[in-house]
Amino acid sequence: MLALTASPAQPPMPSKSSAPRRFGILCAGAGFPPFLPKEVENIKDPSARKLASRIERLPVSFSEGCIMSSCVRPLTKSKTSPVVLLHGFDSSCLEWRYTYPLLEEAGIEAWAVDILGWGFSDLERLPPCDVASKREHFYQLWKSYIKRPMILVGPSLGAAVAIDFAVYHPEAVEKLVLIDASVYAEGTGNLANLPRVAAYAGVYLLKSIPLRLYVNLLAFTDISFSTSLDWANVGRLHCLLPWWADAAVNFMISGGYNVRGQIEQVKQKTLIIWGEDDQIISNKLAVRLHCELPNAIIRQIPDCGHIPHVEKPNAVARLILEHAQEDCYKEIECVP
Repeated sequence: MLALTASPAQPPMPSKSSAPRRFGILCAGAGFPPFLPKEVENIKDPSARKLASRIERLPVSFSEGCIMSSCVRPLTKSKTSPVVLLHGFDSSCLEWRYTYPLLEEAGIEAWAVDILGWGFSDLERLPPCDVASKREHFYQLWKSYIKRPMILVGPSLGAAVAIDFAVYHPEAVEKLVLIDASVYAEGTGNLANLPRVAAYAGVYLLKSIPLRLYVNLLAFTDISFSTSLDWANVGRLHCLLPWWADAAVNFMISGGYNVRGQIEQVKQKTLIIWGEDDQIISNKLAVRLHCELPNAIIRQIPDCGHIPHVEKPNAVARLILEHAQEDCYKEIECVP
């Protein structure tokens, strides 16, 4: 198994993978896919730039038509179960810029998938972006390309996406990993009833630099202003696509995810990962989730906030690897 050690608050840049390159993938330095917003050139983070250069669009057909759907595909196939990485609310696969290379170097067949309505898919002909459409779109992507039971990883609101998907399509999910899970919110709440003008005003606030900087202040324990600014530009890059606001409003007024009633229906073995210093979602909810899931373990990461796969990628990669490879479950322990 790859030796992985806990990282400092500023994540280390992962080493170059020795895995063979699949034909057609853009390597770092070879430029970015033309469908990414031109502002990608302004991002300084080498890991973000490298992962952005590998983003592809794959045709996915579902009831609303064919969507050119964005993701990062594995370079090689593996005999073990694929690990499929979702992202959080209004985000993209670039969340995995530090952890994805570590999983890949460890020999994992890893996918980083953009959820319908977020990320970099082509939504010029905007489909519904409600929960049912997100679920169906992801299922068709899995059925067309992944084709095997997977270890599904969901951070923050992505944990609600993962729980909903695992309950509706248990044949597609072998195990779950939930990271600082946002699973107890009652959908978008009163935001679903906002007038459309107010909904668009609220959505445009989501891509503002000041709000993104404030979220980074809450999400991470110790990063410099220059790093926070660059990470804000990474996090809002997908917001610069022309259909982003329409997709975001569509999701908001649909009511969003409410998976409280589904948690006890999850049958898959589940790993809960939580940053001990999460200032966005209390780790008391991690304990509650551990109690309510029928077959779960919990691992807490010290000196870590809401997004461990960005802040502590080595620890997260090691935990995912252990969960993928082992069936021995302990109760609660702290990552050293």
